[in-house]
Amino acid sequence: MSTAPSTATEEASQPDAPASPPRRRATLRPLILRLHFYAGVLVAPFLLVAATTGFLYAGAFQAERLVYSHEMTVPVGDTKLPISQQVAAARKAHPEGTVSAVRPSPADDESTRVLLSGVEGVDADYTLAVFVDPYTAEVRGALEQYGSTGALPLRTWIDKFHRDLHLGETGRLYSELAASWLWVIAAGGLVLWFSRRRALRKVRGTSGRRRTLGLHGTVGVWAAVGFIFLSATGLTWSTYAGANIDELRTSLRQATPSISASAGGDHGGHGAAGGTGGSGEHGVGLDKVLASARAEGLGDPVEIVPPADDSSAYVVKQVQRSWPTKQDSVAIDPASGEVTDVLRFADYPVLAKLTRWGIDLHTGILFGLVNQIALMALALALILLIVWGYRMWWQRGRGSAFGRPIPRGAWQQVPPQILVPLVAAVAVVGYFVPLLGISLAAFIVMDVVLGEIAHRRGRRTPAEVK
Repeated sequence: MSTAPSTATEEASQPDAPASPPRRRATLRPLILRLHFYAGVLVAPFLLVAATTGFLYAGAFQAERLVYSHEMTVPVGDTKLPISQQVAAARKAHPEGTVSAVRPSPADDESTRVLLSGVEGVDADYTLAVFVDPYTAEVRGALEQYGSTGALPLRTWIDKFHRDLHLGETGRLYSELAASWLWVIAAGGLVLWFSRRRALRKVRGTSGRRRTLGLHGTVGVWAAVGFIFLSATGLTWSTYAGANIDELRTSLRQATPSISASAGGDHGGHGAAGGTGGSGEHGVGLDKVLASARAEGLGDPVEIVPPADDSSAYVVKQVQRSWPTKQDSVAIDPASGEVTDVLRFADYPVLAKLTRWGIDLHTGILFGLVNQIALMALALALILLIVWGYRMWWQRGRGSAFGRPIPRGAWQQVPPQILVPLVAAVAVVGYFVPLLGISLAAFIVMDVVLGEIAHRRGRRTPAEVK
């Protein structure tokens, strides 16, 4: 298995088995090998960047707690103050902007976050998180926060580096291209590895290119399932493939529901936006709203979102994405403090739950530190596989500047009854994962052009040499 150029050496010839199925598999192997080779050579640089930045992101959660320990943690006291008093302290220290959400202290040693939007100098996609000691109402600092996971500046910078290289929407194409090809390369590598005879898969007692291939394949086999998972979950929030996945989920009635912030809500997707009042206090106030949410069974950690306007309700939602997931939410009438809508995570459609868990596992949240260590191990494995893959290419060329390519014409060996359905399947996948389809078409065009150039120059192709 490989995630970078895997150019397997020609194996010692053995008589073909008389049975038809093995021969059919043998006709597909050269085609998969050539695809694997081109994808490895051309896509591996994108995968290398994604793996390196992903390794950094997996470690960013622990680094964040160390770097911002003063803001995030507090000495444990006796009794926590009412949430309204904590918000008032935050507003006294930072009167700018408006309160868009409040995250009460989720643990005995953690601070409360009061999130402010519309603050001058803070990007519209960010909020200013004011950290308050829940026991003393001391303001311990303020930092920019991004996203629903509450990422602070360090993790936000690494997150955007991994996602788009700090190049905005255009930069996201790099990560989508990497995710689009990772599962193809991993699955193709598995086929290539297990189609080799057992004697050629060993590492011990080998040297040179055989040893590199053995290391490459052995590590790749163990990591393949993880790579396929990362590819699939990464595509769920990519630009183009992600939009197709969302459209498919919606057509199957599997979209993620959202609480209604209006009276008599029906989960129609009307989420509350930032609060209109600078203090975040409306009607019955934050303390009564939080008490009503607790009565509905919403335990920590929660986020309180003030009403978006005069006709909207408070929304209180659980924000725990670690296992067990807590994602229940309620809407509360600011005039009476009564619950007007309830949405339980248990009632989410199956695909909505799987999407939530998949994304949280991909980002290292679902199982905490164990999850993050596993992601770092996968990222390191991918980096090693790419290095070994390029080394095999070099060794195949016997030290030349570029390794020898895999012979052309592999598709001609595939029987029509296999080739036609295969092309149809590739077309369907290419439609739903457009960067895969476009880049694959580019590979084919490039291959044809290079073959034509070689033919016109009168050179014999590697296939003719053999």
